[in-house]
Amino acid sequence: MNYKSTRGDVAGISFKEAVMMGLATDGGLLIPETIPDLSDQLDGWANLSYTQLAVEIMSPFIDDISRADLTLLIERSYSTFNHIDIAPVRTLGPVQLMELFHGPTLAFKDVALQFLGNTFEYILKQRNTSLNILAATSGDTGSAAIAGIRGKQNINIFIMFPEGKTSPVQELQMTSVLDANVHNIAIEGSFDDCQTLMKSIFSDSEFKQKYCLGAVNSVNWARVLAQIVYYFYAYYKLGCPKHFDVCVPTGNFGNIFAGYMAKQMGLPIRHLILASNSNDILVRFFETGVYQRGKVSLTHSPAMDIQVSSNFERYLYYLCGTDSAKVKVFMDSFLSTGKAQLESVASADKTFRCASVSNEETIELIRRYAKKYQYIVDPHTAVGLNVAEQMVDSEVPLLCLSTAHPAKFGDVMAAADVKVSHPTLAALKGLATKKTVIAPDIDRIKALIVEG
Repeated sequence: MNYKSTRGDVAGISFKEAVMMGLATDGGLLIPETIPDLSDQLDGWANLSYTQLAVEIMSPFIDDISRADLTLLIERSYSTFNHIDIAPVRTLGPVQLMELFHGPTLAFKDVALQFLGNTFEYILKQRNTSLNILAATSGDTGSAAIAGIRGKQNINIFIMFPEGKTSPVQELQMTSVLDANVHNIAIEGSFDDCQTLMKSIFSDSEFKQKYCLGAVNSVNWARVLAQIVYYFYAYYKLGCPKHFDVCVPTGNFGNIFAGYMAKQMGLPIRHLILASNSNDILVRFFETGVYQRGKVSLTHSPAMDIQVSSNFERYLYYLCGTDSAKVKVFMDSFLSTGKAQLESVASADKTFRCASVSNEETIELIRRYAKKYQYIVDPHTAVGLNVAEQMVDSEVPLLCLSTAHPAKFGDVMAAADVKVSHPTLAALKGLATKKTVIAPDIDRIKALIVEG
């Protein structure tokens, strides 16, 4: 399997090259040159464990790592999870909930970033070279990336996050890691500022090559690939239904795009339900065809406080009929004016449904589920459940993805009058921390990378 860019100027690169490139050198996102149809193999995988299934799902996309080595990478990656199922599913009223927070940092990002960290290490050892990882985070990506990279040989990681705009626990999970190869950079701005800085630096091909930059954000195809697996796993946990719907709380579009890819690969997903908070650029796009940047609103679900969705371009490529020229025109318009438009989006793709949720609705659902089901959800999952409840179809199973442990959001839990804790998070209190606080300045960030 080879990979190409959504913008058409990069093609024919291997999986390992795609992992190391991260963002395509033409500014686009890397995608597989073909999408394998696995529908005729579904019946044979019903009794596989999560790791065994991951090998089967990932193998068609990876032909430059032996199956034996890939199996070891996957097994090592999920040995850090604290639940035997990796991604267990439970019933909550009319909805099935998949818990994706059983990794080392208690967030769904661990599913992909444990795998990506081990894959980076594997490739670097083969090549006898080093890597500087640059990433932007609105919350959980940073700590999950750090957990996947800390202490590894020949890798430095630089995490940018918006100062004061992640939860206190999320910041502690990042800044309390004192390993020499971990560098936390607090940007005085929004997550979108962090993401813009990251993409601008990656677009400087001379700097990227000289300092061996790599990406762990969901612009890296390996992130999406690892996330595809749990959609297939959910299918078996639901009893192999004829069709099923999946509701995904999302801001960057990576988590739900993995579901879109799973559907293209033959998984019988009927609808992908996109759940947003008040930062509803994606909802507005699917309703109107207009993709327009707005002002970032700070909400109870901070990982979704995003106005520019980094994975959207991958979906746009398929929506434009795999026409890279159309993608480039659309993205150039958006980057220059903050607005771009496609006609007849709703009629072009019936897969997606969507809705947004207010802070008040988020708090109400957390409180209601704690009382009705004796089950506490984090605010991002609450956004998903709010939207899922609006779209229940008694004839089709509905799965909602739960993206983080609620104890990571103590202030929101307190506002909802619920108490929840986790020993991993409690142990963070009082630990020494380190971070560098700077203005959103490209040259300053480049200097930090150069200094190492």
